[in-house]
Amino acid sequence: MIPALLLPAALAALLAVAVPLAIHIARRTETRTIDFAALRWLNPNPKPVQRLQLDERLLLAVRIALIVAVAFALARPVLRPSGDARPVVALAPGVDAAQVPDNGARRVWLAPGFPGADRAAPPQAGELSSLIRQLDAELPTGTSLTLVVPPAFDADGGRLVLSRKVTWKVAPVNAASSAKPQRTPPSLVVRYATERTEAVQYFRAAAAAYAGPEQAPAFDAAPVDQPLPAQAKTLIWLSGAPLSDAVLSWIERGGVVLLANDAPSPVEGPKTVVWRDALAEPLAVEGRYGQGRVLQLTRSLAPKTLPALVEPDFPDRLWALLDPPPAPARVAAQDYAPALGEARRALTFNPHPIDLRPWLAVLIAALFAAERWLATRRKRPVLA
Repeated sequence: MIPALLLPAALAALLAVAVPLAIHIARRTETRTIDFAALRWLNPNPKPVQRLQLDERLLLAVRIALIVAVAFALARPVLRPSGDARPVVALAPGVDAAQVPDNGARRVWLAPGFPGADRAAPPQAGELSSLIRQLDAELPTGTSLTLVVPPAFDADGGRLVLSRKVTWKVAPVNAASSAKPQRTPPSLVVRYATERTEAVQYFRAAAAAYAGPEQAPAFDAAPVDQPLPAQAKTLIWLSGAPLSDAVLSWIERGGVVLLANDAPSPVEGPKTVVWRDALAEPLAVEGRYGQGRVLQLTRSLAPKTLPALVEPDFPDRLWALLDPPPAPARVAAQDYAPALGEARRALTFNPHPIDLRPWLAVLIAALFAAERWLATRRKRPVLA
């Protein structure tokens, strides 16, 4: 185990040790005068001899130890396992670990925490590039690193530049793990005015298209004065009336709303076009409100003005509008081999350091109890 401090700047609190020292130097404990005879033979004007004297040294030592323990607790002490000098082989989730020979190297998964490859493969994290950079930063400088990646994966767009020369291997993935997880369609919540009841049918048909053959559509339609369901994430507002305070608060917390073209929008900043027709004319715009998104149609909800309502791909377009899919960023692994960059100071590879603050808390409590007992006991030392 290697001791380390995660916040060494907090050791500046050790300067507080000067406080009890100054108090014990300036303060004198209770003195007692002793009378004795034959004072006439003593020098009436003696020269006093002053010496620096610390009273109650045990109490002073306990107080200093208490301050030192508090300072070290603020510095967040941890114990890190000693470094492992073996080469590291990092496998991307989905790669068949049995196809990679085990030559005595330390094998880990490219997943948060870098679990050992002897465990079951974790789910695909989707942030392979950042995990590779993190692993390169945490390994000691001289450790050999081999990266085993699938033929294609999602990248963050930046070229991989690592502090060491790595062995880059491209391996096939398991057929079961190569399929990407299915996206969950949105649950449609509609709030409508009485004069726009007819427009609800287009969104009811979209919800039915999202549901399976024997599955009830996830659809909730009610007048505008009805509250939203507790689990609502998207709202379609078919009314020219302003949004209620409850709905505005819901949007601020991350909700997504699609407004009719004549509904007052709470967005005051700029808006971007997120849906266009075949002639590149805008059909919907988007703006931010708090942590949520506010979408608004530019045309009335009628097939004559908005023909997309009756087109077969309307459910897909509505889904992409309410819940945009992630931007495609898959790259070919053969073209994404890391480049050698400037070596940085390596961090200790230890995803689970041992926090020593709970033990220091027990020590601080014991020292505080000892300090209070020494400072308040009846039989304190008295100088003669």
